[in-house]
Amino acid sequence: MGSKSNAPIIIKRKKVVGGGGHHGGAWKVAYADFVTAMMAFFMLMWLLNATTEQQRKGLADYFAPTVAISRTSGGADGNFGGLDIMSDDTLVMSSRGGGFITGETRSEMTDEESDRLSSVAAEVQALRDLEQVLLGQGGESLIAKEALRHVITRLTDEGLVIELFSLPDVPLFEDGTAAPAPMTRDLLAMIAQVSELVPNEIAVAAHVPAQPIVLAQSPVWDLTVSRAAATRLALEDGGLDPARVARMTGHGDRSPAVEPAVAVRNDRIEVTILRDLE
Repeated sequence: MGSKSNAPIIIKRKKVVGGGGHHGGAWKVAYADFVTAMMAFFMLMWLLNATTEQQRKGLADYFAPTVAISRTSGGADGNFGGLDIMSDDTLVMSSRGGGFITGETRSEMTDEESDRLSSVAAEVQALRDLEQVLLGQGGESLIAKEALRHVITRLTDEGLVIELFSLPDVPLFEDGTAAPAPMTRDLLAMIAQVSELVPNEIAVAAHVPAQPIVLAQSPVWDLTVSRAAATRLALEDGGLDPARVARMTGHGDRSPAVEPAVAVRNDRIEVTILRDLE
């Protein structure tokens, strides 16, 4: 045997790298993330287009409530201690913004003050129930789907504000007049019927968009006063007791709801079911 018979055998194996060479498969992961993000974006756009302003407002209020009385807790041991307003030791905001009332201070309250606090909570709940009946939250709405696009509600310190607003293709009033459109009369009649669920007084206010040009004699003040009066009459035609109307106001173009001030969305009326703050 030769001297090379004991030499080690060396086997060479070639390593085959797949998936696009030095790029690998990372681009596929990035592309999948991009497609997923685009699908989520278009789904969000579709949802925004498919919901009404009232529904979007409800979602916003759910995450950022503006009501002066807390209905739920944070579930921790901080401000609310994991309690709600139905608990004896909860923190409840005073209806006049005067601070918090704890379970300890509640025991020091007089019977009259305690009854007043319970009355405030009951009144707020009654207004919320009225809002749910009107908008059909959790059930069928009393307002047709198309008309519901013109309605938005919010519960404030003053009371339940029911706002009706014009859309570019469907105005609340005949152009430049105080004559309510048929849809507006139907909405006001429905509001008059639903408002019978509570005995509270009612306030009426009218707003119009700003004029695109400066006029020597602006008609916005007289127009909003006339529209507020027409709204009151339509509510009374719908069955509202005239004695419940506490005030009627024309705001002109001074309190726009959105910008720019000339937007059609600022053409609106507000029917407020007032809280009893005495």
